[in-house]
Amino acid sequence: MTRTDLLHRALRDPGDPPLRPLPDRAAELLRELDAPPRLAAHLRAVHDVAYELVDWVSRRHPGLPLDRDAVLFGAATHDIGKTAHTAELSGPGSAHEDAGRELLLSHGTAPHLARFAATHATWTLPDLGVEDLLVSLADKIWKNKRVPELEDLVVRELAAASGRTVWEEFLDLDDLLTSVGEGADARLQFQGTYPV
Repeated sequence: MTRTDLLHRALRDPGDPPLRPLPDRAAELLRELDAPPRLAAHLRAVHDVAYELVDWVSRRHPGLPLDRDAVLFGAATHDIGKTAHTAELSGPGSAHEDAGRELLLSHGTAPHLARFAATHATWTLPDLGVEDLLVSLADKIWKNKRVPELEDLVVRELAAASGRTVWEEFLDLDDLLTSVGEGADARLQFQGTYPV
């Protein structure tokens, strides 16, 4: 099976349990860039979790201004810079972050959507919105990694929007993240099926 075939499969394989497909433009970009199949599988897993997070936030906090499509596109492309820095697919590194934003911009992606490639690992920067925090959270919880500092930032955004206490929001978010985290093994197995 060729790399192109594997990429196509990573973008289309339903998974078990099923993962949602990436937004069309994100999938097109991955094909244009001949992305490694493992990257496509990873982006599908994170996008699927982002979908769950955004759906939950939208239902529970309908008054919170939230750009749902931006979060989903951001989750679907947050690591696209790893097409240029493939060593970071299996090891540490942050070169893919700025490279990803520049790559997206050079392919006609609007700056407000390209930003997630650069912000997904730097959630403590000033002036980040709830969308940035949700992409960062999805990129952690897809594999059941809990980051209290990041979760606290999300909780504060939710409490400010709802008027509920931070503790109430924490308990609800914790329940959601615990539930989402239970699917981590299946998502890791899906990702691991595809080569770097």
